[in-house]
Amino acid sequence: MKRIVWMGIGVAIGVIAFRKVTQAQANLGPEGLNRAVGRMADGLFDFADAVRTGMHQREDDLRAALGIQDDGAGRR
Repeated sequence: MKRIVWMGIGVAIGVIAFRKVTQAQANLGPEGLNRAVGRMADGLFDFADAVRTGMHQREDDLRAALGIQDDGAGRR
């Protein structure tokens, strides 16, 4: 019974190790590098959009608090 348990544990460790090695090989090639750079660029663009939106909201809040009229002509 102990041998079956240890054999099952060994098989599970082997499968996990094989999947990790395969994943590492996929990430090291040119395709993996392209995917990583693409994900990083997408994240950067999303962050810039969030900052820009927050900046405009805060500017609107400040204009409303100061009573400044905004015609919206200065925004892009």
